[in-house]
Amino acid sequence: MARFLLKASYTPEGISGLRRDGGTKRAEVVQAMIENAGGRVEALYFAFEEHDAYVLCELPDNMTAASLTIAIRAGRGLDVRITPLMTPEEVDAVTQLPVFYEPPGR
Repeated sequence: MARFLLKASYTPEGISGLRRDGGTKRAEVVQAMIENAGGRVEALYFAFEEHDAYVLCELPDNMTAASLTIAIRAGRGLDVRITPLMTPEEVDAVTQLPVFYEPPGR
């Protein structure tokens, strides 16, 4: 499975729902959504800065991640961005792949 970081910012409508439901219920909803998609939540935190919530999770693939993001954003309560994450070992592997690149101006 692949790891992803979801960064969420509440809309005014979403903040109203958060006040009504509370953080625990919203965390349960997110966990159920990710598990129903075949994934697993590693951590979920609320914050008060650029983004209102962060979710570190595992998902089966990029298509699943995109599907969740589209569904969440379509609900209009959150603006969500998802970032694929790589382990140090994955970075080691990709740095060894042969790639030809010519910088601009050469």
